[in-house]
Amino acid sequence: MHECCGIVGVYDPGEDVARLTFFALFALQHRGQESSGIATADGQKIQLYANMGLVSQVFNEEALSHLTGDIAIGHTRYSTTGSSKIINVQPIVVGTGSEAVAIAHNGNIINAAHLHEELSGQGYIFRTSTDTEVIANLILSSTEKDWVGKIRYAMHRLQGAYSLAIMTNDRLFGVRDPLGVRPLCLGTINGGWVLASESCALDHIGANFIREIEPGEIVAIGANGVESYREEVGKRALCIFEYIYFARPDSTINGRLLYQARRAMGIRLAEEYPVDADLVMGVPDSATIAGVGYSLRSGIPLAEGLIKNRYVGRTFIQPDQRIRDLGVKLKFNPLPEVLSGKRVVLIDDSIVRGTTTPQVIKLLRKAGAKEVHMRVCAPPIRFPCFLGVDMATQWELIAAQKSIPEIKDFIGADSLGYLSIDGLIKAVGLPREIFCMACFTGNYPIPVQIEMDKLALESKLD
Repeated sequence: MHECCGIVGVYDPGEDVARLTFFALFALQHRGQESSGIATADGQKIQLYANMGLVSQVFNEEALSHLTGDIAIGHTRYSTTGSSKIINVQPIVVGTGSEAVAIAHNGNIINAAHLHEELSGQGYIFRTSTDTEVIANLILSSTEKDWVGKIRYAMHRLQGAYSLAIMTNDRLFGVRDPLGVRPLCLGTINGGWVLASESCALDHIGANFIREIEPGEIVAIGANGVESYREEVGKRALCIFEYIYFARPDSTINGRLLYQARRAMGIRLAEEYPVDADLVMGVPDSATIAGVGYSLRSGIPLAEGLIKNRYVGRTFIQPDQRIRDLGVKLKFNPLPEVLSGKRVVLIDDSIVRGTTTPQVIKLLRKAGAKEVHMRVCAPPIRFPCFLGVDMATQWELIAAQKSIPEIKDFIGADSLGYLSIDGLIKAVGLPREIFCMACFTGNYPIPVQIEMDKLALESKLD
């Protein structure tokens, strides 16, 4: 499962805003590893540098030295609409002169194809296959005189999930969709201001967390400081997977530290699905903290039975067939001295397609594990996501096609337990009604098209 993006915005006159943005993006690398970019504005023009690869691969001192100005926005991408290629890297810049605008987007617009067709008919030219460029051109198409009015016009037309960092020649804007699907927060640094997808990015550059951007809110940051523009919103739909998996454990969302939420998930799993075992281990790194919680409540010792290679995939060199055939062995290496003869409780954050879990369990058994009891921090995922998570089609989701006993047999576990929705909500410690849990229930916060395709705009390019 992949989240789509991390976004950053910095307004800090007199400071090296590009460098601050780089280090903030570095802290958000987990949200997307396909490409990254930074755009800056100096009051007269917008400059952009973006490319395929990790933040550390894209930028060097020379690249940052050319990104001058008082304002910057940055982006690290995992594609949800539009393929992973150079034309689709963000931020995206559209317009010219005083009408130029740069935009970085986290989310997914479900009516992008319709808006693309409408804007194309009005003469707007598209150079990418992303819904982000649709948002940018929709903003420019507004007849409103000021930027806040233009952005609000676009918000009234957009359907789906979007947290945005938007930059003009002299102002920075933070925008969150009315459902609040994706997180966005505000901080202060050196008398300036920072926007970021997660609070950990603020910590990383020495900024102080102020608050979260509210669903449906626009914040405008410029010479007059921060100005907030809000409208009444209805239902909320924050993605529950921010708590289970996406956000870093040292981030805080809605006042809840993710580390505490994930440890509580492990505690709830131990209460709902106890088992006699010799050791508990979380699949590193995403389920390590939940493993701590399970161990605390069950009294079963915690152990590291798998060592993760954290640099897998962080190269442009393609593996040959021999390396590809190693599969999950390339990512994890078991410790036979820890596992041999042991009854193991294996904690993971989720099971999506069910392709990796059987390989992990086989690794543990080959290393000598006598029993493997699988415990999962998320309820069964039976429905796809259309709001910014590249998950799978419904036909690929194992829990949509098999019963829990059938999944247990398929993955090769001795027992299998999924955290209940009630247990998950209790662990997170926030009201159920603020979350989107459509991937578990099928109850989407807005109407969606089941046949939606992430490459829907690809064919519209010349």
